[in-house]
Amino acid sequence: MIDSVAKMVEGRSPAAMWSGQSQSEFTDRMNVVERGVGTPIVLLHGFPVDHHSLLSLDPVIERSGGWRRLYPDLPGMGRTPIGKVRSADDVVQAVEDEIDARLGDSRFALLGDSFGAMLARAIAHRRRGRILGLATIAGVFIADRGQRHVPERVVLREDPKAVALAAAEGAAEDYAEIAVVQSLENARAFLDGIWPGLQVADYEGITGIEQNYDLVHRPEESDPFTQPTLFITGRQDDAVGYQDAWAVLEHYPRATFAVLDAAGHNTQVDQPDVTSVLIAEWLTRIRNETQGPDTGTVDH
Repeated sequence: MIDSVAKMVEGRSPAAMWSGQSQSEFTDRMNVVERGVGTPIVLLHGFPVDHHSLLSLDPVIERSGGWRRLYPDLPGMGRTPIGKVRSADDVVQAVEDEIDARLGDSRFALLGDSFGAMLARAIAHRRRGRILGLATIAGVFIADRGQRHVPERVVLREDPKAVALAAAEGAAEDYAEIAVVQSLENARAFLDGIWPGLQVADYEGITGIEQNYDLVHRPEESDPFTQPTLFITGRQDDAVGYQDAWAVLEHYPRATFAVLDAAGHNTQVDQPDVTSVLIAEWLTRIRNETQGPDTGTVDH
């Protein structure tokens, strides 16, 4: 979610430890919140927040019916320690190891937000035989911030009461620097979904990821991805923009592409209703593609 963490290292506490287990060579403990039963969908958050940032999507996925939702905390964020992870590619491998440990050969859908969207694109191409569909929200498509095509920073509506609400939790600066449409409702959503992860990330540990933020192999350098796809972007997103996602659209022949007005980098916070409608439609396309209840396993 935030591309530079250097200014935030001081005064932050390290990520709490968790007693779970995975089979990754990079981290032996990955915190994953699971909800529901059915076909798996893995939701990957941004940098450096945690799984809370995507829990606002849970109601629409639950209403769609038959989805087992997995919300991992990425290494060095939330309750997952950094372990040996030192790059974005290491994070991809750690997530794949966790998915394998939990899902075996099951097919699954992928949704990623911001940095998590870059990871999701990589996994979708590396494991394309198991991927039912791919969705990204405010996705990172160009890792180098200086090379991105982004709009100028703008606040469409200011609300001192919203900033004051964030200030009461010590989050005024973080909220004000990213909110596009300030309101009490928007500030509450920020405090519920974004602020928890910002408080507990291991900022010292994740500097390795920040310094090796790009993937060695760009996913779109391989064959087109032909499963149902959704790209949700914010028209006022000055962190990653929307043009870089549009630039790779032809690689995804089954993609729906949306640019939401009055939405910045916290797109699901700024435009929750439209985001939910688009995700519900994407899930319907996946169900239609599978033509009936999914067994959860790949045919051999």
